[in-house]
Formats: sequence, C-alpha cells, structure tokens
Amino acid sequence: MIPQFANKEDLFNWFRENKHLVMAARKSQMKLADAVTFIVGPEQSERAAAEKDAGVIETMPSGVLVARCIINTTNILDSHSDVHIPGIWKKSLQETKLIYHLQEHKMQFDKVITDEVKAFTKSMSWKSLAFDYEGSTQALVFDSTIGTRNEYMKAQYEAGYVKNHSVGMIYVQQHFCVNSDSKWWIDEKANWDKYIDQVVNKTEAEDRGYFYAITEAKVIEGSAVLIGSNRATPTISITGAGKTTPDDIPEPPAGTQKDYSKVKFI
Repeated sequence: MIPQFANKEDLFNWFRENKHLVMAARKSQMKLADAVTFIVGPEQSERAAAEKDAGVIETMPSGVLVARCIINTTNILDSHSDVHIPGIWKKSLQETKLIYHLQEHKMQFDKVITDEVKAFTKSMSWKSLAFDYEGSTQALVFDSTIGTRNEYMKAQYEAGYVKNHSVGMIYVQQHFCVNSDSKWWIDEKANWDKYIDQVVNKTEAEDRGYFYAITEAKVIEGSAVLIGSNRATPTISITGAGKTTPDDIPEPPAGTQKDYSKVKFI
C-alpha cells in the first residue's frame, strides 16, 4: 500500500527508498482489476452502436447464449495506477490453453460462469465503447459460451445487468514512469516521456505524477463485476437464449440515472 503524502516531492522520496519493494510486490501477486478505490473518469457519451465481427456464433443449443464481453482496454489509467500498453496480452493468449470467465474474481467452482471462452484482442474506437476519448484502444475480448453452470450470472447477462468486466492477471513486464527531472529518476522520466502521450486520460496521470506502463501480462481469468478499475469494459452483445444484443434492453427513464462523474468509491 502506497502511503498518502501532502506533496509529490515527499511521494517521490518514498518511492526512491521503496521502489524495488513495490515493483517486486506487484509481480508477486495476481492483480484483480476490480477497484478498491476508483475515481470515475469523464462522462460517457450516449450509448454508441456496438462493433460486431463476422464469425460470432449465431446458433447455439436451446438455453445457451454467447456473451461478447470487453474484459480490459489499453491506454487508459486505471485505479491501480496502471496503463496497459497494446500488445500486453499477445504472448499470454498464444500460450494459455484455459481461461475462466468468473463471477467477481471468485476462484470457486460455484462462481465459474464458463470455461468455454474464446479470448482475443481487437482494436476498437473509444466512441464504440461509449467514451468521448479520441482514437482507439486494444480491447481484450471474451466470446463466452454460457450455459447452465452458473444460472444466476446467465440471468444477469440475459437481463443486460452486466455493465463492467475486469481482468485477473499477473504482471510480467512493467515500467515505472515518473514525471520528475530529478537526477534520481532519469530512467523513470524517460519511461514517462515514452508512454504519457498514449494515455487517453492524460490529465489524471499528470495530476498523479506517476504510473506503471504494463507491456506484458499473463491473463488468468476475466470477471463480471459491478464496478471495475477500468470502466471501459462493457458487454457488447448477447446472442442466443432469446436475445441478440443488450441494446434491446430499454434505458432507465430520463432523469433517473445518477451522476457518478464526481464520486469516489471506497
């Protein structure tokens, strides 16, 4: 846990003394991108049309559905001070044979939604994810075949209630980026200069003064969560079991949605 400091100078002094411990600790545990503390980013635009690929399974056995889920997106600073860089999942997806789709990161038999997961990456515009950022992101996508293994979560997907996802991952390659011209941070400032312009919520990174650029990670699982540290992780489409897309679900009446754009979740 990184202590709270009154100014960046004290923060950077603490990092200078503890950097190797922090980096080692991050590599020794699995990151669950479901936030403990999360500040919601800029307001989302109105729901954009979902991007659809050819080849999505169109016919399934009765009662089975396929959910296309965005599990993670790159180039956005999350609540763990991480920015995932495009290509982060390439090696892992080539090597990993079994990836679970879980309920809220619970490694329990009754929390498995499915292990029938087709995982891949796809370049998507931020607008297609209903965010007002310019350009595109590399999304980690799950096409998950959901049957009767977890009836509760199947019903949540069918009803359109699953709005966020989160990746369970292990860090492999990470680069500490610090916005300081001090002699103590020459390499870290070079990392900052290399990656800062790739961060779509750049102002948040500048306010924080540091972040971790993650260039390689191992994906263990993807989870349905209520609120993820990265909010650009929606359900894109549902096929089968009487549904074709979450756009069939009506939005709440105008004026009934709360404005969470300034809320800090603990």
